[in-house]
Amino acid sequence: MAGEIIVRFEETSFEYTPNKPIINEVSFTIRKGSKVTIMGQNGAGKSTLFKLINKTLEPTEGLIHVGERLTIAESRQTIPRDELQLTVREFFSKCFKEKLYDIDHKVNKILEVVHLTPPASKVVHEMLISDFSGGQQARILLASALIQDPDILLLDEPTNNLDKAGIEHLTKFIKEYKKTVIVISHDAEFLNSFTDCVLYLDVFTKKVEQYAGNYFDVSREITARIERENKKNAQLQKKIQEKKDQANMFAHKGGKLRLVARRMRELAEELQNEVVDVRKEDKTIRPFTIPTQDDLSGDIVTFTSISYLKSHKPTTKKIDVKLAKKTHLLLAGPNGVGKTTLLESLAKGEAQGVTIAPSTRIGYYRQDFSNLNFGQTVFDCLVESASDKYNHETMRGVAAGFHISSEMMGTLVGALSEGQKGLVSFAKLVMERPGLLILDEPTNHINFRHIPVIAKALHDFQGVMILVSHVPDFVKEIRIDETIDLGALP
Repeated sequence: MAGEIIVRFEETSFEYTPNKPIINEVSFTIRKGSKVTIMGQNGAGKSTLFKLINKTLEPTEGLIHVGERLTIAESRQTIPRDELQLTVREFFSKCFKEKLYDIDHKVNKILEVVHLTPPASKVVHEMLISDFSGGQQARILLASALIQDPDILLLDEPTNNLDKAGIEHLTKFIKEYKKTVIVISHDAEFLNSFTDCVLYLDVFTKKVEQYAGNYFDVSREITARIERENKKNAQLQKKIQEKKDQANMFAHKGGKLRLVARRMRELAEELQNEVVDVRKEDKTIRPFTIPTQDDLSGDIVTFTSISYLKSHKPTTKKIDVKLAKKTHLLLAGPNGVGKTTLLESLAKGEAQGVTIAPSTRIGYYRQDFSNLNFGQTVFDCLVESASDKYNHETMRGVAAGFHISSEMMGTLVGALSEGQKGLVSFAKLVMERPGLLILDEPTNHINFRHIPVIAKALHDFQGVMILVSHVPDFVKEIRIDETIDLGALP
């Protein structure tokens, strides 16, 4: 049972730039031992809320009270680029203000907790963070928060890049953790397994709504409330129009009836004041098509062998797989088997045992977005990607379909939320018109409402596609013609 209040927001506002609030006069509380989910549209400010709780940011107005002597740790979404070349020992040492002389022992124990087994042939503390796969790095990020044993544990998209076993392990940990856990995630099943409180950030009103109950209960409550409000507003609008029509009729008749007309207008205004502001749900991105390179023919990608990791050791297996136009390949296997490494080498045209037809344009959706130039504006990023079939006007039209506004066009890519970077990446793929589409966990960070639209676009893609995804429901919606399971190879 949740205990005393340990976090309180009182009429709290925050804005990065003047007159553009992220949250506006919000008030809510979090109790000790509770398991809280933060919901909201991409860019609504969910990660900003974390920064306010852990005091990385200070509120523009209002107050934030966090219990005295409480410790807070956050599992971030991604490992910053400048930390990828740190050793495991250096990475975990940064979690503590003071030097720990038993850091290696603590690291060994916490890696067991997150179910990450290092290679037997290597000293894990001396390995570079970049040596680990995306899924393994996700576990390392989680471990970096857990090693601090915090009173308040902040988890930002913790299931990204985790396979089924990793998600099950994380779920079990959260359920058993005796302290407070606050989670941002788009994985509904995962959230529902432990949530007892929901904070919903409304990107339109900049308010935070607090609900008690599990994730599915709250989702149903929100949906029912919106339906009630829409129904009430429809009834009110009908009455308002009736009063306005009556007012016009009486006004035309003149004389004393003008007073009646005036009263009808007053009644219409009174009814208008009763119309409630229905919270706008997250808008789904528009249906889209990823155009295919025109001059594709024959076998586009040919595998004669494939390289992967087996028991942490580099392994090569002879295979005979040919991918022609309209062929979709699913690359499967558990975390740490080398899927991301293989995709990266394919994107660079450097994969051993793989031949890509000359002049094939490659579109690459990388899970950490490191193939985007974070120092570019979104506009320049898309202009650079656009084929000669796109002028600025059509490019902006495509961008708008992915919720990329005119204001966002002038924003640096590095300043976007992870979800917004994902949408920019999809817009970029549309501009590139690839012959070979390589996708590494394309649902990471993406609002769940957008996922069916993305699945349909991938299902319909007419070129060659190579996909990695640990989300079975997403994969089911996409046409898959070939599967290579690296975990099942001998």
